[in-house]
Amino acid sequence: MNNEKKDKDASTGLILGLCSIAAWFIPLIGYPVTICGIVFSSKGLGSKTKKASAIAGLVLSIVFLIVTLINSILGALMNVGAI
Repeated sequence: MNNEKKDKDASTGLILGLCSIAAWFIPLIGYPVTICGIVFSSKGLGSKTKKASAIAGLVLSIVFLIVTLINSILGALMNVGAI
């Protein structure tokens, strides 16, 4: 039963990681999606059957969290007029 929960967490993490590819455009959406993707993927790393999905979701979520952060910094600088 515990492995089923970890399998679901791994799958959810992968789905959120894939959603973060589009979500980074709007940081207000990108931050929660990527952070939830990191959390679910981390919980799913203990899965025996879907460990690769958890790793892929974790990598995607971390990469797009960084992209979201860069996007929000650039947006703030553009708003201030620095760019």
